[in-house]
This record gives sequence, C-alpha cells and structure tokens, in this order.
Amino acid sequence: MKQRIISGVIVAAAVIGLGFIGSYPLTMAVMICSLIGYLELAAVLCPSRTVKNGGAAQPSGGPDLIALPGFLFAVLYYAGLMGIEWRYGLVNADGMRAASDFWAVMLMTADFLVTMGIYVFTFPRRKSHRVTGALAAFLYAPVLMSFLVRTRNLRHGIYLYLLIFVCASITDVCALAAGMAFGKHKLAPVLSPKKTIEGAVGGVLGSAAVSCVIALALRFFEPGTDVLPVFLIIGICGSLIGQTGDLAASAIKRNAGIKDYGNLIPGHGGIMDRFDSVLFTAPVIYYLSFLLAGKM
Repeated sequence: MKQRIISGVIVAAAVIGLGFIGSYPLTMAVMICSLIGYLELAAVLCPSRTVKNGGAAQPSGGPDLIALPGFLFAVLYYAGLMGIEWRYGLVNADGMRAASDFWAVMLMTADFLVTMGIYVFTFPRRKSHRVTGALAAFLYAPVLMSFLVRTRNLRHGIYLYLLIFVCASITDVCALAAGMAFGKHKLAPVLSPKKTIEGAVGGVLGSAAVSCVIALALRFFEPGTDVLPVFLIIGICGSLIGQTGDLAASAIKRNAGIKDYGNLIPGHGGIMDRFDSVLFTAPVIYYLSFLLAGKM
C-alpha cells in the first residue's frame, strides 16, 4: 500500500506539473505514455504467441509484428500534433481543431490500410484477431490519450485538463467510499464483483461536486466566467464514461487471463492500468467542450 501511495503521488505531481507547463513537454510526455500503453495493449490483443495456462490461452512473447505500423504511426501522429501547435499556437482556433481532426483521421486510415496490407501478404500465418487487436490498440492508446494534449490547448484548457483526471480519480475514491458504506447491489458481478451500483452513484456525485468546485475556482481567477452548469455536466458525463473505461480495461485483462498490463508503475501496474478511466474520459470532455462552447 505504501508503494502504491508513493507512486500515486509521483504520478499526480507529474500530471499536474506537465498540465501547467503544457505545450511540447506535455505532448512529448503523453506520446511516450501512449506508446508504452500501445505496446502493453498490443501484447494482449495481438500477441506474437499464446501459451496454455490451466487450459486457457494467455498472451506471451510481446506484440506481434503486425503491431509495428501502429507504433510508427503513433509517433508520426504526435509529431503532427506538435507541428499543428507550432503552426497555430496554443489557441482555441478553428483551424487548429480542424487540422488535428484531419490528421487523426488520416493516420487512423493509414494505420488500417498498412496493417491490412501486412495481413493480406502474410495470410494465413496471421489470423484476423491479431489485425483487429492491433487496430483497436492504436485507437485505444495513442489516439484516445492524445485528447489530453488537445484538451489542454482549448480555452480554459488547464481547468478542462484537470477535470479529466478529477472525473477519473475522484470517481474512484468516492465510488470506493460509497460502495463500502452503502453498497448492496452489484454493478458488474462477473467482471468486477466488488463494484456496486451505490458506489457508482457515489462516484458520479463526487465527480460532479469537485467539478463544481473547479468551476468556482475558475470564476475566482477569471471574474465574469460562469462555467458552473457546463462543468457540472462534464463532471457527471466524465464520471460515467470513466467508470465504463475502467470496466472495459478489466474485461480485456480477464479475457486474456492476466492481472495487470505491465509493471511500470509500482503498486499500479502499467500505463493502461493507471490511465484506463482517463482514456475514456479525455475525448468525452474534449467534445463536450464544443457542444457546450456557447456557455463557456
């Protein structure tokens, strides 16, 4: 437990510090984390081989070669995001958003085409599940994690960036507390027996409350800015989708018969173990900020 707490404090300090710095240091850090997360996920979804363990097949040997295009395109993707930032600067510009969206779609398309090409020319040695695994890993880790950077570059970006982690982390803490105090009805009994509906509700309420506090802080530091209703909606939606992300990552691990994706962060596991909720929360907050932009 002590090791877990120390690791958590270090990760939290890095997240907050990089958030305030923003720009290229944040992009580089997120890129490195996304690449590690991609390799962790690819090793599970498209392993080079599988081994029998008690009658069940488990991934072994790291990612298959078919995951290589995703790794290379992930590097290119983040390099492109830094180029777009250099072109437009840290502003909430329509051109910057459009360019980032175009770049993301183009790289996802390129990854699909190249990966499918490898599959075709190595058929039947490689099976289709490895192809879909590699493609899913690219979208799951590098693309979804990039929304940390893209959110930071929005108007009120530092507050929205912090909201991503608030919705994920505060939800976990409040869900645990509410579940221990009031939990009776299982949320996902097969997938995560300890999670309860009462805990999930507590997590949403906690996320909503802290999101409102951040909105009040923004009003204090930037008088005349009223984003309380917007941040309340973001807090609720971010918490709900974050809990879904947590369960999704657990489902993949259960299917693969593994406990953690990695051991990079002592007491927490790998990047995918620590940022499973964040990966789902980040794009939701990013796009909600556009849907509710008129009220910000």
